[in-house]
Amino acid sequence: MAKILIVEDENKIARFVELELKYEGYEVEIAGDGRQGFEKAMHEDIDLVILDIMLPGLSGIEVCRRVRQEGKQVPIIMLTAKDDVTDKVAGLDMGADDYMTKPFAIEELLARIRVALNRHSNVGTKTEILQYGKLVINLSSHTVTYDKEEITLTKKEFQLLEYLLKNKNIAMTREQLLNNVWDYEYLGDTNVVDVYVRYLRQKIDDKY
Repeated sequence: MAKILIVEDENKIARFVELELKYEGYEVEIAGDGRQGFEKAMHEDIDLVILDIMLPGLSGIEVCRRVRQEGKQVPIIMLTAKDDVTDKVAGLDMGADDYMTKPFAIEELLARIRVALNRHSNVGTKTEILQYGKLVINLSSHTVTYDKEEITLTKKEFQLLEYLLKNKNIAMTREQLLNNVWDYEYLGDTNVVDVYVRYLRQKIDDKY
């Protein structure tokens, strides 16, 4: 079974999640601050990280940024106490796979863990190339080019662009994009979709 790292400075929350994960059969490691969490994420055999944003030492955003900067692609689920789109977008921009707002239902967290682990286990099996005019997405290497010039996208921007190209010429609602790109039935502010569409336009449409 997968080994999960919980990076959380609130002992009660960390212990509660640890017990639930162990009950489901996962192995669990715990870190109480950002620096310890970063070290464990980088140097131990971890399959998924549950990462609080508000941490002593290093913030969750900074931990996520450093992990991705070092090239480690372990799935990361961010936890935030604030229902703030800015925090969520910042975490996703740093390479997080998903986020949850405290308080959360453990059943939902478990579902998102399963989705993230399943997606990660399928990485490298895709060899498909998506193309629309001069825009090319390589699903194997996770690269995007326009007229052979590479465009740098965050992980969530890449996933959104991939979904849009797979459904080109089809009108998609915000709810459909949230459900399929963010992997769960989103019940909050749909503004996050507009934010990411704007990012893509700035990097692709406005540039070319």
